[in-house]
Amino acid sequence: MNFDLSSIPERSKKPRQNGLTMVMDKGLSVRETEDLISAAGDKIDLLKFGFGSALITPHLDKKISLLREADIYPYFGGTLLEAYLARDQFDDFRKLLDKFGMTHAEISDGSITIPHDRKCEYIRQLCQQVTVISEVGSKEEGIIIHPAKWIEMMQKELKAGAWKVIAEARESGTVGIYRPNGKAHVVLINKITAKVKPDNIIWEAPLKNQQAYFIKHFGANVNLGNIAPNEVIALETLRLGLRSDTFFYYLKEKK
Repeated sequence: MNFDLSSIPERSKKPRQNGLTMVMDKGLSVRETEDLISAAGDKIDLLKFGFGSALITPHLDKKISLLREADIYPYFGGTLLEAYLARDQFDDFRKLLDKFGMTHAEISDGSITIPHDRKCEYIRQLCQQVTVISEVGSKEEGIIIHPAKWIEMMQKELKAGAWKVIAEARESGTVGIYRPNGKAHVVLINKITAKVKPDNIIWEAPLKNQQAYFIKHFGANVNLGNIAPNEVIALETLRLGLRSDTFFYYLKEKK
């Protein structure tokens, strides 16, 4: 903080177990990565190289090195693993993690169909090598997953060894835990959190109204993901009640 202001919620400190901010990198340059770290590195916990962009992003080694130096955990988007699985190259993906010294990996089944028992087996194998983040939900519009199924999959994936489970929303914020208009699917979210601890979930929330919803619902230290690089500071002000959407959330009532 640059100066004192009362009624500001206490934020968790890195390395965090809750209050995580996961940034989606869809092709930042090395210089943009340096600028992001300079502007907001202390507020970012995880950076996902979106979908399969790691295959073609320039200077990947350099970006990974910069992020590690800033205590930010980089990892490949789950779609890249799905691309390996679709080609029967799971062992090659594991070698890729070692090649780049990755400490985290994401497993998803949003683009291809993986029997859930098989997905959990992949989690068990990967968590012997890295910290695993699993993603639940389809990327396809119009596909409805019953709340009981969401809960069952999350519980099984956490039991299999996943550190956190991501609630799918895509970078558009219009599927999974959101309705097509981008508004939170409140009934689904409430049913999930009645059975799965919110601290174990990273909610994909690319849009401001979605971020504000989860902050109001779970507090400043809710885990949020798919945050655009240029929105990290803006998100932190939402967490702290310094934007209109959450302005009165932490203010104490005046006597």
